[in-house]
Amino acid sequence: MLILAVDTATPAVTAGLVELEPADDGSTAPRITTIISKVTVDARAHNEVLTPQILACLSESGRTRGEIAAVVTGIGPGPFTGLRVGMATAAAFGDALGIPVHGVCSLDAIAADTESYLRDQAEPIELLVVTDARRREVYWARYRAEGRIEGPEVCKPVDLDPSGATVIAGSASHVDYFDLPVLPVETPSPAGLVRVASRDLLSGATPEPLVPLYLRRPDAVERNYAQVGR
Repeated sequence: MLILAVDTATPAVTAGLVELEPADDGSTAPRITTIISKVTVDARAHNEVLTPQILACLSESGRTRGEIAAVVTGIGPGPFTGLRVGMATAAAFGDALGIPVHGVCSLDAIAADTESYLRDQAEPIELLVVTDARRREVYWARYRAEGRIEGPEVCKPVDLDPSGATVIAGSASHVDYFDLPVLPVETPSPAGLVRVASRDLLSGATPEPLVPLYLRRPDAVERNYAQVGR
């Protein structure tokens, strides 16, 4: 089945087409193949580039909208303005095509791209994923081979205790706050997004309503509260 995957929870505006197939005999992991992916790193360009990227993916891959079986979108955590662009665009495509739209935690998608590393280590591995929350804060969550064990949450890097974590992935400008080996996964990929939703996609489960993980009020609301308090 052909899946359209999008994410705008980070400065990377991501869109891609992914082929998802059931696991082969003897395997528990579904087959996930990235057909095409487009990424633009620009925190101010989500609204301008996401839909053109989706259309470019279709055009360059020779696939049509009618072939898309479902949409997967990152639901954050992420800043208000960028995050809602991806979710609204995903919802609009799903509505126009009459196909389901599945939301997944964007941090889970980053962790999913480290899945083979976590699984193949002889010793238990705990992964810390961090992304830019602005205001000198980070969004974070912790993972082991079985999945997410804590988070997502938001805090200042100094307030995030990395003890227990053995490796880190996520925003290149924030992983260096922590004295941990860095895995080379910075943002959600189309394949990672689909991997998180694969069980529901293959089973035909009805997706949950799309609910953004903002974790705090938008910047504009915070500024208004600050002004009222003066």
